[in-house]
Amino acid sequence: MLSKVLLKSLLVTPAVLGAALVANASIAADLSASAKSADALTVTAKTPELESVSLDAIAPVEAIAAPVETSAELALSPVEEVAPAVETAPIIAEVPTQPVQAPAATTTSVDALSQVAEYSAEGASMAQVTSVSQLSDVFPTDWAFQALQSLVERYGCIAGYPDGTFRGRNFATRYELAAALNACLDRISELLAAGDFVTREDLATIQRLQEEFAAELATLRGRVDALEARVTELEENQFSTTTKLRGETNFYIGGITGDDVPSDNDEIIFASRVRLNFDTSFTGEDRLRARLQAGNYTGWPRGSGLPYDSGGFFVGQTDHQFDSGGGYAVSISRLEYRFPLGDAVTVYIEANGGAISDIVTSVSPFDDTVAGPLTTFAAYNPIYDVGPGNTATGQNIGAGATIDFGDSFQLGFGYLTGRGNDPGDDSGLFNGDYTAFGQLTLSPGDLTVALTYVNAYEGGVGVSGFAPTSVNAYGVSANFGLSDSFFVGGWFTYMDQDAFSSGSYESEIWTYAGYIGISDLLTEGSTLGLVVGVPPYFGDFDDFGSGIYDPALAVQDNTIHAELFYSFAVSDNITITPGVVWLMDPGNTDANEDVVFGGIRTVFSF
Repeated sequence: MLSKVLLKSLLVTPAVLGAALVANASIAADLSASAKSADALTVTAKTPELESVSLDAIAPVEAIAAPVETSAELALSPVEEVAPAVETAPIIAEVPTQPVQAPAATTTSVDALSQVAEYSAEGASMAQVTSVSQLSDVFPTDWAFQALQSLVERYGCIAGYPDGTFRGRNFATRYELAAALNACLDRISELLAAGDFVTREDLATIQRLQEEFAAELATLRGRVDALEARVTELEENQFSTTTKLRGETNFYIGGITGDDVPSDNDEIIFASRVRLNFDTSFTGEDRLRARLQAGNYTGWPRGSGLPYDSGGFFVGQTDHQFDSGGGYAVSISRLEYRFPLGDAVTVYIEANGGAISDIVTSVSPFDDTVAGPLTTFAAYNPIYDVGPGNTATGQNIGAGATIDFGDSFQLGFGYLTGRGNDPGDDSGLFNGDYTAFGQLTLSPGDLTVALTYVNAYEGGVGVSGFAPTSVNAYGVSANFGLSDSFFVGGWFTYMDQDAFSSGSYESEIWTYAGYIGISDLLTEGSTLGLVVGVPPYFGDFDDFGSGIYDPALAVQDNTIHAELFYSFAVSDNITITPGVVWLMDPGNTDANEDVVFGGIRTVFSF
């Protein structure tokens, strides 16, 4: 009893690779000894003697002379992603004083392809420049200034970084040079097709470059063709262009012990659950979710004198987050469509399986079926389970909305019913069981606080076990991040319940808890959590009629729930969570002996 008093006191996760492979890269700067200035790439006015000039008419030219050697390592600047024949890359590069051996022209390694992909991804953020003066790190005194000026202002095949720099001293590979050369060749081809002619020297330089980088250009184009074929095949054989499949499989091994646990129901169990979410988006901002679920976990035995449930409006004291109803009966456990309405409003249409915390946040970081605690009570404030999904009819059909007033203030509200699909008497959307709720969520900095109100009516078996029953619930939930890895929080809820049977009953229901959590402990992505709280109990029960009355409902004791768990990720797709739960006075009465249960949950996500 002393430990109970002490505990009570503490409470109060390559598609663009195909496009990236043709990305721009840099070209060698001064490629001919005779072109000591950028005049080799100068566009001249149209003259009669050049009208008949074409690439085919140019005789082969010997290998490029000094100062640039074809085997030299070139320092180049990354450039932006190629937009066909328009957006191109820096061409001029610094020539190192000591040449190094270039990769073989026939290199087709995956590493080289990866370099081009990384290079292109970086270049995707670059901006086309129209004047060399836009490049803040290029000066008239630079040895490549005239060549850069020609390429920028006459051919338009130079791009700079968003910060206005060219970064001409960066190193690049021959594959990057080939990609940039290809961009400039495309640009010159456009000029020729449009009737804008270039000089014989320009064409001779182009031919030398084509010959020098023929192997690299062929390799890049071949890989692009192969990737385009793969993309086409994927598009033709993919499951859906709008729908993604996300799955979650739970394996659980555990057991329960206690003096009052029936001896024939205390063996180790192995239970499981599978969820398949089909998420469809039609606009990129909306989501239609259809969930298939099946499992065989049915919960721990509830022997005589051990009423682990708190009543029809709440989950049981030993219920787990992966409850499934058992029997591996496949069902559509969730059907919802959500969509934005303007910039601040999100609308939720709940066709099946909807709950309060599906529309508004539960605040608790432990509300996670993959990496959270084992039990439902330790995951979030029980106020979010008032009505929906836990009553005889399951109030999970309806709608709701959230309105964001800036980054730190949100208003959410909704309405759910258990008989929205039934046109009979005392049924339908508005004449049967229902749950109406509203919530204000404040997020100033590292603190998040939610103020929640719920009004529910149950015509079947209500909180007290009698029917009908109505509840007004008032709750507050909070979470505070003390640091990047340490957080604390908790909740408190008060409920006023009225039951109407052959007599009239009123009761007060209380629940509260506190928790601490440490993330990234020992391994990245892990969570160590401790939750100590009191599941819903009757703090007061008054009988105002002469009808049926069960004195046991007037609970003077309450259960203490203490749960410790540690969740860690074995990989991006596998998470293991061992946990243990200690229930003192289960069933909200000290006549029951304490119960300890727990196990190991493994979740496979895909």
